[in-house]
Amino acid sequence: MDIVERTQHVLLSLGAAPVMWLMIALSVFSVAIMLERAWFFRGISGDVAKLSQELATCLRRGDAAGAERVLEASRSVEASVVLAGLREAELGPRAAREAMASAALRARKGLERRLAYLGTLGSNAPFVGLFGTVIGIVMAFDELGAAGATNAGAGVMASIAEALVATAIGLAVAIPAIAAFNGFQR
Repeated sequence: MDIVERTQHVLLSLGAAPVMWLMIALSVFSVAIMLERAWFFRGISGDVAKLSQELATCLRRGDAAGAERVLEASRSVEASVVLAGLREAELGPRAAREAMASAALRARKGLERRLAYLGTLGSNAPFVGLFGTVIGIVMAFDELGAAGATNAGAGVMASIAEALVATAIGLAVAIPAIAAFNGFQR
């Protein structure tokens, strides 16, 4: 029994059901991430225009402590970045700029959390579905071949099934490769 026949046997014995369960699990996982991210972004959203006006009012009066209180009361990312700069302002503009850049990088990490997983799931879900389709087609051709078609027809069916098995193997390799690529690029 060669590799194609073994793979075909494995695909036929498993069927497409495991692929469907995997797709359901991936869907649940992606919905959970989407809900968590929506909750997170809702929690850090704020009225930036109002915050800017309040901050400008405090700074025009020379009230740095009041400006800090205004920024500390906000949960927005913008407030945390400006607050980092304000706290270093007495050391000069360069120190304030560096503090703000550092705070922006920390905030970005939180903002991008789990988004790479969503990107990976989104780009790979069609491949997983196609993999299940290929398994189903292999099963269909196997059944047609077993139904007792003419010898020539059975040979054609076997050849098509063999080609589909190769496609299935290619997809099985491509799915984790794309996931790894997205992970490394992150």
